[in-house]
Amino acid sequence: MAKITSLNVNGKKLSVDVDSTVSLLSVLRNDLDLTGSKYGCGEGQCGACTVLIDGVATRSCITQVGRAAGKQITTIDGLDKDGKLTPLQEAFIKADAMQCAYCTSGMLMSASALLNKNPKPNRDEIVTAMNGNICRCGTYQRIIEAIESVSAA
Repeated sequence: MAKITSLNVNGKKLSVDVDSTVSLLSVLRNDLDLTGSKYGCGEGQCGACTVLIDGVATRSCITQVGRAAGKQITTIDGLDKDGKLTPLQEAFIKADAMQCAYCTSGMLMSASALLNKNPKPNRDEIVTAMNGNICRCGTYQRIIEAIESVSAA
């Protein structure tokens, strides 16, 4: 089995020694100790594990680490800038867009991908982009409001 030795994660070159077919989520959490991305369903359906790969929201639980080699991987652990929360993270806090917060990292990563691609999405575009990110606490309205507040700024 092929081995991967170098990944670009959150702006850093990191070395790992894993089988290339292992999930990116497993490598992030177990080998790199980046635990912000969560394991939810293991099938790419809930969005808890979402990371950005070359700016695209990607479910890391179903992405083989070998497919991420050589690409820019951004996790929730690297979303802040020099320890300062992004406007989107601040908006989630202000809108009280989380309760248990298990889904929050995936929600933030999907919303980041949307806002990077389209800084001024309308409500329908936000809902479409966030479709597939599940919040068991039901804070969808507050999540949408947080994203809308950033896009309006």
